[in-house]
Order: sequence, then C-alpha cells, then structure tokens
Amino acid sequence: MSLRTAGSVLVVFLWSVAVVLGQDGWSVTYTTQSICTLKGSSVDLFCSYTYPSGYTVTTTFWFTEWGTGIEPEDLGQDPEYADRLEYHGDKKKDCTLKITDLRERDSATYNFRFITDQTRGKYYGDPGVTLSVTALQVKVTYSSWPNWVTITCSTTCTLSNPNPTYIWYKNGQHLDESTSPQYKYSVSSNYEDSYSCAVKGHEDLHSPAVCVQGQRCNRVNYNKMRICVLKWSTVDISCTYVGYYDTTSSFWFRSDKSTPEDLTRDPGYVGRVKYTDKERWRYEGPFTLRITDLREEDSAEYRFTFKTDNIEWGHSFPGTTLSVTGLQVKVTPAAEGQKTLTCITTCTLTDNPTYIWYKNGQNVQGVSSPMYFISSEDADSYSCTVKGRLSSPAVCEYITIVQNST
Repeated sequence: MSLRTAGSVLVVFLWSVAVVLGQDGWSVTYTTQSICTLKGSSVDLFCSYTYPSGYTVTTTFWFTEWGTGIEPEDLGQDPEYADRLEYHGDKKKDCTLKITDLRERDSATYNFRFITDQTRGKYYGDPGVTLSVTALQVKVTYSSWPNWVTITCSTTCTLSNPNPTYIWYKNGQHLDESTSPQYKYSVSSNYEDSYSCAVKGHEDLHSPAVCVQGQRCNRVNYNKMRICVLKWSTVDISCTYVGYYDTTSSFWFRSDKSTPEDLTRDPGYVGRVKYTDKERWRYEGPFTLRITDLREEDSAEYRFTFKTDNIEWGHSFPGTTLSVTGLQVKVTPAAEGQKTLTCITTCTLTDNPTYIWYKNGQNVQGVSSPMYFISSEDADSYSCTVKGRLSSPAVCEYITIVQNST
C-alpha cells in the first residue's frame, strides 16, 4: 500500500466488542463495525486477521468498493486518499488502518483483504467497518414557558467517543464545558450574542458561530479551519465577521503570541502580509489575510478579532491552522513488476491541486495525479511539482529527485 507515516494527530479511540468474520482458520476481526467521528479528525480502524498454517501472505489492502469479477481497488492507490492513509498492520496478523484529515465524502464501509501465495488463498472480512464523518452544527430550540433557549451541539450521527465533553463559546470567548450536548440560557440574554460549540480535544473542529436570537449578532466564521500550502507560495486566510455595533478595530494575529498583535506590525512578517479586502464596512464583511513568500516557520494558527463599543471578540475562539510544506517523491513497491511514485507532503494540500511529473527533466504528459506508476526496472530520474503553486526560481527547492530506487 502506498501509505505514509505521520506525526501526532487527533484520533478516535474505540472501545467495543470485536466482531470476528471467518471460518476454517480464515478470519478478519474488526474491533467495531460502526464509527462516527468528526470531519477533519483522524480515525483508527482496528483490525486483525488469521489464516491456516502453510500459507504466506503476499498482499494486504483495504477497499470500499468491489466490482463484479475484478479485484477491489486498493485504497492506497487511490489519489483521493493520497497522504491520508497510514497502514499500521503487517503481513502476519495486524491489519489496522489510520485515515487522517477526514472528509464527509470518506463516509463508507471499509473492508480488509489479504492474498496469500496459494491460488485459492484469498480472503476479506465482510461486512467491514462503516465509517460516518460529520461536522458540528448549533441547533436552537425555544421554550415559551419558562422563557429559555436551548442550544444543541448537533451531529448527523452519534459520536463514537465515549462520553465526549462539549465546549461552548459565546462571542468567541470560552463559556462552559459539559458532557451534555445541550446548553440552556434565559431568553432575556442580549440579542447581539452568538454561540459556537466544539468537542474537547478537537477544539479546532468547532461549529460555525450562529445567532440564536434574530438575524444579526457578533460573530466570526472562518472559511477554512485548516490550510496546507507549499513553501514560498502565497496563501489567503479568510473569514467573514459581523459586529452588532460599529467596529472600532479589527486584525489578524498568531494564537501562539502571549498578547494578540496585529500581524501587519509583526517584524517576522514585514513586507509579506497585507489585508486584501478593499472595502471595510462598519458592521460586517469579509476580512482576508494574505501571506506571501511562505516559510515553514509560518506554520501556526491564525485568529481574527474585532472590537465594538460593547465587546471584543474573544481570543479563545479557534481560528485557521496553516501548515507550510515542501514536496518529496516517495517510492514504494506496487503490483508485480511496478513501482509507485508518490508526490508527498507533510500535510494534505488544500483545494485538490493538479500535480505535474517530470521524467529526466521533461514533462510527463497526461499525468495530474499525486501518484505515478513506473516499471520496477526503470532507472530514470523523476520529480514532481504542483501546477500554479511554484514560481520557476523556486521549483528546484521543492523537488526531491529519485534515481535507481528499488
């Protein structure tokens, strides 16, 4: 499988009764058959397998679909999962798979399959693990008597985390924590207030901030919670904001600073940052931070704040996490007689980029995937880049050349 290893990420740990599927010494054991977890988080599909003595496992992989009369597609070869799969198993008994940076379209049933050195020595575990990926939303319920409003941190499925703790934010300020997904307050509360929720341990995956009384309230909603871009490129980090009263000041800052400081005044960003929105409204509007000539040390969480005569948007409200990465070519064995070249990064690039491959310095036509398959005997030089992301003077700095790889 063309899978990567990664550093620490948020993981959903699952505790349930194992389900064993198999007979006559062949089996696949899934720790659980149903998982619900948050968009943007990571999940472990815990799995083990057995087979009769005398067989040697030659191939292991996970799949989600299986057409009639053909072998299922190895997810490790699917560009949709490039750089997001980590196979923690082996070719003996462990088949655990981790999926990172989950998207809602990852919701599917996942099955493990292994193939041995004997003609009829193939097996897969059915029905597999059903994964549901959900985002958080705040839902509002009004009670006429007594005069209370109930806000609920809602998901499309029941989270698999045992007893999750919910965090509430009011006007961007940490408000409360509870094991209940519901929060009640008096209807007499100010109309300008907004609320958002998160699950503890996944604070960066919070819900959008919403008004719970009327259509206008103080709020900040980030266009993207996570962004991954290449070194030396340019990034726009955007949000939309509303101030119930006139806005007196507004700026972006790094969350790792002890005191919020306007990024345009930070010496480390001189000449590289600006606010691109030409028109600013007194009450609301988009607010975009542009950073050019990106360096790896620019990797950080960026937050937006504004002030009115009545409030200052809370600094504890999580913002957009930016990761800056280079490119590298990884070589792994594929089908017999083939190797897989993967253009890898330390994070999953944002906005589904188009990849460009070079063979001995010449553009390979018709290939736009982060994966490229070559013969095992191929001794040519290969490199990769991303369309529209690199300026020509910096291209060589992004490329790792692979020669005579085995």
